[in-house]
Amino acid sequence: MGMISEGAPDQRVLEHLHELERRIARIESHLSLEVEPKVEETASAPVETDEEREEALEFRIGQYWFAKAGLLILGLGIAFLLTLPYDRFPPILPSLVGYLLFGGILLVARKWRDSLREISQQLLGVGMILLYFTTLRLHFFSSEPAITERIPELALLLIAVAVSFIVSLRRNSAYMVGMSATLGYITALIGGEPLFVFAVVTVMSGAVVYFARTRGWKPLIVVGIILTYLTHTLWVMNNPILGGTVGLISPPAFSMFFLLVYAVVYALGTLFRAGGTVEDESVGALSFLNLAGCYTLYLFVSLARFDADLALFHLLASVIFLALGVAFWLREKSRYSTFLYAMTGYAALSVAIIGQFSTPEYFVWLGWQSIVVVSTAVWFRSRFIIVANFLIFLAVFVAYLFIAGTLSAISLNFGLIALLSARILNWQKQRLELTTETMRNAYLGSAFFIFPYALYHSVPEGYVSLSWLGVALFYYLMSVALKNKKYRWMALLTLVLTIAYVILVDLVKLEPTYRIISFIVLGIVLLMVSVVYTKKKLAGETKHESPQSSER
Repeated sequence: MGMISEGAPDQRVLEHLHELERRIARIESHLSLEVEPKVEETASAPVETDEEREEALEFRIGQYWFAKAGLLILGLGIAFLLTLPYDRFPPILPSLVGYLLFGGILLVARKWRDSLREISQQLLGVGMILLYFTTLRLHFFSSEPAITERIPELALLLIAVAVSFIVSLRRNSAYMVGMSATLGYITALIGGEPLFVFAVVTVMSGAVVYFARTRGWKPLIVVGIILTYLTHTLWVMNNPILGGTVGLISPPAFSMFFLLVYAVVYALGTLFRAGGTVEDESVGALSFLNLAGCYTLYLFVSLARFDADLALFHLLASVIFLALGVAFWLREKSRYSTFLYAMTGYAALSVAIIGQFSTPEYFVWLGWQSIVVVSTAVWFRSRFIIVANFLIFLAVFVAYLFIAGTLSAISLNFGLIALLSARILNWQKQRLELTTETMRNAYLGSAFFIFPYALYHSVPEGYVSLSWLGVALFYYLMSVALKNKKYRWMALLTLVLTIAYVILVDLVKLEPTYRIISFIVLGIVLLMVSVVYTKKKLAGETKHESPQSSER
């Protein structure tokens, strides 16, 4: 009881101090005074001396790098040992020795798992390679192999790869999983037969994507993409690393389908990536790497070996790539991957058009493809595709000028396509969130130059100025129908161009009859335009034109 009575005054003092703190806090809040934060003393980080850094580097080299180098050299030594012929011994003996060494490595790696984890994992990786190499020795590197048939040997190699995957996953090692996948791709090349190669590569690709997604090992997808397309490339080049003469083989037609299967597998792995992370540049880089590997090889092989079926193959590729672009857009409103897959799909469609039609007919279809691209770009809300498509549109027109030789009425298609593209962009500009009229004006400017140029080369010399007047009239009618002053400006500029042509060309070159017709018609048109503008000015329509109508 005495202790309680002695502590009571102290308790009252504490309560009093707390009450004072609360009152002071209310006063500071009322006066809007800033309370200085308490400065907490933080212990300064110890500064590492040069001697300590030198010692740390020494231990890193001695502990880790020497271990890796030693294990690599040990593995190579055992591999060389197994490749010796051993003619005086039973064919199975080298492989039995290899399996015994593998078992010993497993025991040592297990014993060191906790105490020497880094060395244990490296040693286990060497053991997996030793297991694979030992199994390979059953059929190869000997004049009298233990297993003479190729199919049982391939089955055992696949079992060795499966064991390697199981051990790697139990150790939760992305490095070892990548190594196991590499052994799987090597097995595909050793098999050599088309269906075996494609089946194993597809399974390895699916396994890489699955483990990368479930374990969060994004770099593993990069390894898988490189190994997948490298394996297919080596196979189609006649397996040079396995002794084949370098040269493009004649692959079966279904090999092209498997290239697209690989692309779909890695695209889905990127689309359904681990953790549902937001798309960034690294995701776009994965999509680019996948498409670069797939379509580069696809285009090369199809041009070299399947020229007759070029259109069909690339139409199929176009459908698949565009479908993947749509999938990325629907799932996450992707910017990078949607752009890359869509543009690759459009490129494949262009190749299909070139493969199906002859020149200059395919230029018509390539031009109208631009409308499809613009329309889908509006849906994707992709300004990247809009800009890229405009540059491709100009490139196609320039190519047409050089390749076609003699221009015909086909060239008028390009002007019409430019006008339609501009209308689509204007119609859906809110969806594209375009803050400027740059791209729309670029298409209109293209049409302004294309129409006169095409007509100059397409119609008889005496009708050039008259055809240009027809274009000016068309622009004016468009401005009336759409209530858009940009078309009026195009009409006016076309009239100015016509005046210059009549004075500089028609006056000198044309026969008197055509010259008279050109001057009379142009004069009448100019007077009519002047009358129209005079009436509009008097009515005040030009000054008070509705801002809303000018944006249509």
